[in-house]
Amino acid sequence: MSLPVMKLPTKALVLGGANGMLGRAMVSALREAGVDTLAASSADVDYFDADDLDDFLDEHEPDCLVNAVAYTQVDQAEDQPEEAYRLNASLPALLGVAAEERGLRLVHFSTDFVFDGKKGAPYLPTDEPNPLSVYGASKLAGEQSLQALDLPGLLVLRTAWLFGPGKTNFVRRILELAAERKELKVVADQFGSPTLTTDLARLTVALLKNGATGLLHAVNSGQASWHELAAEAVRLAGLDCRVLPIPTSGYPTRAVRPANSVLDMKDTVPLAGYTPRHWREALVEYMESFPTVTV
Repeated sequence: MSLPVMKLPTKALVLGGANGMLGRAMVSALREAGVDTLAASSADVDYFDADDLDDFLDEHEPDCLVNAVAYTQVDQAEDQPEEAYRLNASLPALLGVAAEERGLRLVHFSTDFVFDGKKGAPYLPTDEPNPLSVYGASKLAGEQSLQALDLPGLLVLRTAWLFGPGKTNFVRRILELAAERKELKVVADQFGSPTLTTDLARLTVALLKNGATGLLHAVNSGQASWHELAAEAVRLAGLDCRVLPIPTSGYPTRAVRPANSVLDMKDTVPLAGYTPRHWREALVEYMESFPTVTV
């Protein structure tokens, strides 16, 4: 589904844009595209105070809201479900109502963890979700709360396995550990779609520019296991550390992860107008532009 007028928003407000890894990337990509973009955090506006949010929107008058706020501590969410649902389900619903009242476009990011990983092939947006964790369930609830509203300018993007500049992420943590150790053991039987935040941000801008709406998947091309992603990062860094594959059973976690949650992009590519590059190429750029270890 597409908006009648295919153009970028004039003024965007990115919640989480002041200090979030994805939020910062979105602010940069929108500004590079010529969009007047305001980065906001919870220090600027109380997301859960309807009056404060209304006043903030009235003051800045955006025509597009980008929600890059999320509770992303997958294991911790099992012990803090209220907080996970507050940020991942309640907040999108509040923003959706505000966008509906003002006729704003709204971009919201979801996750591959809404799936159980049992399909045996990359997931399409139309595939039935079945989250295995509180995190995944809370993100699915956020999607559903938005889809229940009448928002013709709604764009919900499921993404996965984010890494990028600005904050700690899986790749950065692996490199920090590899710089200290001679051997790492990383899960090799969980597969997903590693995605660079700056690539995701550029893809989101392209989708906005082309008037894309609805529920889509947004990731870099290719797929990998956690072990493959870790091993490639260590190789590129030239670190003297062996990265050994282990099964999920060898690294028990509080939350259950999907075994294979690779996301299919065939519905997204025509709307974006290009195919996102392979995650390996994106990883090279991340390693070169944002070094995390001294080799």
